[in-house]
Amino acid sequence: MKTPQASLMGVGVASPRGGLGQDAAIELALQRCTSDERQQAWLRRVYRHTRVQRRGSVLLRPGEGAEGFENFFPPPLSAQDRGPTTATRLQRYAKEAGPLAERACREALRNSQVEPHEITHLVTVTCTGLVAPGLDSELPERLGLSADIGRLNLGFMGCHGALNGMRAASGLVRELPEARVLLCCVELCSLHFQYGWDPQKIVANGLFADGAGAAILGPADSQAQGWQLIEAQSRIAQHSSNAMTWSVGDHGFEMTLSSEVPKLIRASLGEWMQSWLARHDMSVRDVAHWAIHPGGPDILQAVTQALSLPEQADAVSREVLAEHGNMSSPTVLFVLERLRAQAACGPCVMLGFGPGLAFEGVLLA
Repeated sequence: MKTPQASLMGVGVASPRGGLGQDAAIELALQRCTSDERQQAWLRRVYRHTRVQRRGSVLLRPGEGAEGFENFFPPPLSAQDRGPTTATRLQRYAKEAGPLAERACREALRNSQVEPHEITHLVTVTCTGLVAPGLDSELPERLGLSADIGRLNLGFMGCHGALNGMRAASGLVRELPEARVLLCCVELCSLHFQYGWDPQKIVANGLFADGAGAAILGPADSQAQGWQLIEAQSRIAQHSSNAMTWSVGDHGFEMTLSSEVPKLIRASLGEWMQSWLARHDMSVRDVAHWAIHPGGPDILQAVTQALSLPEQADAVSREVLAEHGNMSSPTVLFVLERLRAQAACGPCVMLGFGPGLAFEGVLLA
């Protein structure tokens, strides 16, 4: 196995304080996305198939019910009504993203026992908001980081953004051995809820939620407790450019999620993973834990089938999906945080999938 590139010093996560059960989410979607009984029956099936039981949203307040969602996304006035403009949605992003990201970062700092003034670099990841100055300027002020901190913002990468962020953070640590890098991912997917009858967008409505995750990476240390980052790798699946897309529309950011995604994973993931692990004198059987981004139940099933994993290999990912929904980039950090809380040890592979279709992996040991 190669020399570690960085130590994973701490992880922290945060979800909005207000949430919505799936039954309530179904009722809200029915009013905004369907026009007849056939469409309503299909939407109910899709939402229940996601296996999401509850999701957080910055639009909701504790004990408020669905009022905040309904106020921001009022019932359509006509069949052509597509809800708030993108500008209105991004204004709400600018208000809500910072406080949620701050909570995740403070948790990561606490778990790592690193003081804010020790952080030398900040890597921010988001694909649900576009604003400048953004999180890379807001978080130093909120957290008391140095005004001289190095900043790197990774935008619009989608669900595998945290893994790209870990690659960037480990590169900074390799270049500067004294570096302490704070990685923060925050996504407010609920701000991009889509109106109208479009099956692919309804699938996204049924899956996605809000959340933030953070991690602190420092110099590799053979004596350190916990996981070391060994290597990050990526692969773009062939002939997959339209399998998953994420684009800016007039009424929010719009996702397409083809039913071909699980097939592409089954066709390509196994060979890529085997060749990658072989470079470390490992096989799939040598991996003790899998932190798989829970893009949806079909994606999790495709991963376990492609890699012939044991039945419980994706159990933590399924728990996170059920309790939080798919929060895009921070979701895999929720899985990793839960594994760390269980005192998991031994090699761990983090996996994420995003527009492309791109595979991203991080090997921890």
